[in-house]
Amino acid sequence: MAKLEELKEKLTYKNKNGWLKGEDYKKQVFDFAENYKDFIGRCKTERETVKFIKEVFEKKKRDGDFFVVNRGKSIALIRIGNDDGMKLVASHIDTPRIDLKQNPLFEDTELALFHTHYYGGIKKYQWFNIPLAIHGVIVKSNGEIIEVVIGEEESDPVFVLPDLLPHLSHKLVDDKKVKEAFEAEKMKLIVGSIPIDEEEKETVKLNVLKILNEKYGIIEEDFISAELTLVPAFKAKDVGFDRSLIAAYGHDDRICAFCSLEAFFDAKENSKTAVALMIDKEEIGSDGNTAAKSRFLLDVVVEILKRKGIEPSFENIGEFLKKSEVLSADVNGAVNPMFKEVHEKDNASYINHGVVLTKFTGHGGKYMANDAHAEFVGKIRKIFNDAGVNWQIGELGKVDEGGGGTIAKYLAAWNMDVIDCGPALISMHSPYEIASKTDLYETYRAYKAFFESR
Repeated sequence: MAKLEELKEKLTYKNKNGWLKGEDYKKQVFDFAENYKDFIGRCKTERETVKFIKEVFEKKKRDGDFFVVNRGKSIALIRIGNDDGMKLVASHIDTPRIDLKQNPLFEDTELALFHTHYYGGIKKYQWFNIPLAIHGVIVKSNGEIIEVVIGEEESDPVFVLPDLLPHLSHKLVDDKKVKEAFEAEKMKLIVGSIPIDEEEKETVKLNVLKILNEKYGIIEEDFISAELTLVPAFKAKDVGFDRSLIAAYGHDDRICAFCSLEAFFDAKENSKTAVALMIDKEEIGSDGNTAAKSRFLLDVVVEILKRKGIEPSFENIGEFLKKSEVLSADVNGAVNPMFKEVHEKDNASYINHGVVLTKFTGHGGKYMANDAHAEFVGKIRKIFNDAGVNWQIGELGKVDEGGGGTIAKYLAAWNMDVIDCGPALISMHSPYEIASKTDLYETYRAYKAFFESR
């Protein structure tokens, strides 16, 4: 029996629960989680995230560190090394949400309402009748930019997408498929109900415009050049009697952005250039000039080569990228005990079992996916094992069950070796996602080990 156990220990693959590392480890995990909760509670849009990262950079930067920002929505932190190529950890900082339409304000049944348009892959029913805050910017015709955050302070009002009461929902909601029952055009936000005058029409709308004009100096036309977003007004909170989990809006994918930010500054100097890239628009296909499909990464590489005294020619850029390695820092879906049937247990990822290596994403026959080469997977395994990182493999559900994508394939298109790497979440893309504190910490340790590796 002893020999059998020895053989199993030697030959079989297994992964351990991260909390079994002792009390000193638990303290490190909990301390790290407190800093993360502050970050995730403050950064609810990509603009706010970039602003936060710039503030941290100014406090922690070393000589020679610099950053490149793209339109206030994407950012790259850079530390130049002597060798060719870079160690790139790339996350996305946009999240599923509800945006306001460009002409949002109207009145119906003596209520002032906003038209909305959802952003990214959401379950629409999850967003009804929860407290929502408005974040974003309004650009006036004279070019003045007004930053807006309403609903986060205790004294602030919140906003609500009203649902239909169960007494009257049988035909319109209950008897329909979920996708059909919750129509996007019925996601109207209540923003006011006090009229200015009972004789005139639409004076509730007018009263809202009056309030906004007094507070921000805006008129209705200014909404056309605004980017205003509805996000949950929830605070990041510990979950469970043991406080082992964190519930928050935006774990996907700002949990990876935070871990790469901390790892970038904590990592030891390396001969390879270190880059922490945080990008926009992943949740809607990575299109647009602040997304992974844009020229932003190319601009970053050109700037690196210039500072290294290398001509940023087509050949030199290509050679630099070819010698680069990338962790596509994105989350996976953890097994939810209530819905285990959508996973294949031997290749699923589990809460508390460490950072997840995802060799491929996509759907069906690996369509629309980066599929990391075995040589690169082997190298990353060794890096993590040598550093004592708790890691696991995972794929996003059973074959043909569904699937999803990341920015990995767009980075791989530059001829770099890329693999997805991030923590597993429960209730991904919901307004209140759940992450493990030990997985958060192991993700940071994984990115740090990667930055430090040769």
